[in-house]
Formats: sequence, structure tokens, C-alpha cells
Amino acid sequence: QVQLVESGGGLVQAGDSLRLSCAASGRTFSGYSVGWFRQAPGKEREFVAAINWSGGITYYGDSVKGRFTISRDNAKNTGYLQMNSLKPEDTAVYFCAAQSGGWYPKQDYRYGYWGQGTQVTVSS
Repeated sequence: QVQLVESGGGLVQAGDSLRLSCAASGRTFSGYSVGWFRQAPGKEREFVAAINWSGGITYYGDSVKGRFTISRDNAKNTGYLQMNSLKPEDTAVYFCAAQSGGWYPKQDYRYGYWGQGTQVTVSS
């Protein structure tokens, strides 16, 4: 199993930046693709970004493309989500998730392991 813990959330103003981290423990982190999802109150969970096991392939949701960057450091067992030019509509709880056995970046049911989430609030 893999245990995931997100950090780095907070309250920022529109236009600011934040970097979220996803620290993994347990089985070999490099064996998993990592995805970031978010969920705002009253809304469905939304795909944000994903990165494959090596970091060589990334994929982004349309709403964050060009503003967010996903990365990972397998030596540190950590994934990252750099969020720039934040907007109020980015306000949500952000979750990282891990997936093994394939590359299905947008399909949340393919991710077998989830963190507890970190709150990001962007004020206007």
C-alpha cells in the first residue's frame, strides 16, 4: 500500500502562487502514476493534473492548463503541484492520488490510494 499526505494549502489572493506537496510512504513511489484532483463545496470532484511514474508524461485539465505544473521527485517520494496565477474559482480541497497498473490520468476510480486533502482558498 501507499500512504499519501498532502501539504502546502492555504489562503492566498488572486494572482498568487502556491505549491502543493504529496508525500508518499509505503511501497515504491516510482511504481505509481500520481494525480491531483480537487473538489469545491457542492461540486463534483474535478481532475486537475497527472504525471506518470517517471515524470516523462503529464496531463492537465483544461481549467488549469498553462497555470499549473505537476512534477515529482521519486528520490524524495514526493509529488508536487505548482499553482500560479490562482483564481477564486481554484478554491477547493485538493487531493493527490496514486495509480498503478496503467495510465488513466483523468479517471478517478483508477486511483487506488488517496490523501486526506489540503484546502486551497483564493480570495478576489
